[in-house]
Amino acid sequence: MKIENCLIPDVKLITNIEYPDTRGSFIESYKESIYTKLGINYKFVQDNLVYSKQNVLRGLHYQDKHPQGKLISVLYGEIFDVAVDINKDSRTYLKWVGKRLSRNNLSQLFIPPGYAHGYCVLSDFAIVMYKCTEYYYPDEQKGVIWNDNNISIDWPISKPILSDKDKKLPLLDRL
Repeated sequence: MKIENCLIPDVKLITNIEYPDTRGSFIESYKESIYTKLGINYKFVQDNLVYSKQNVLRGLHYQDKHPQGKLISVLYGEIFDVAVDINKDSRTYLKWVGKRLSRNNLSQLFIPPGYAHGYCVLSDFAIVMYKCTEYYYPDEQKGVIWNDNNISIDWPISKPILSDKDKKLPLLDRL
């Protein structure tokens, strides 16, 4: 397993190791003791599994009262995964990190609590799993529109498919 700091130091890119043999392969995708040694010392309380079609863009989402840290993995396909620092007191406020995650590159992205998160699907479809450090509270979910110029994310798709809810997300300066 390899870990790298991203441009925002609290966001980590983890690359797992695959052990193939004639039957298929084995990947240890999470082991608490190893992640703790790597500086990711969080208790995960909920796993989410999401299926999305090509060009679907989900996000940018966050929770205020119960911020969620997330460990993002792709079980099938490829996504462009984004974390945005929305902590106003942070030296990296409004900075973002975007990484391609796929079943083939065995990468995971750890996003600490207090960041906005979103991703778009680059392959025909993708199955994404994320471990969360806090429960999902639908009434607390907030977000920022995907193409906010204050953040200027360089998304690799130009015409995303958005949910009705995500289409109505505000600009950051209107929160």
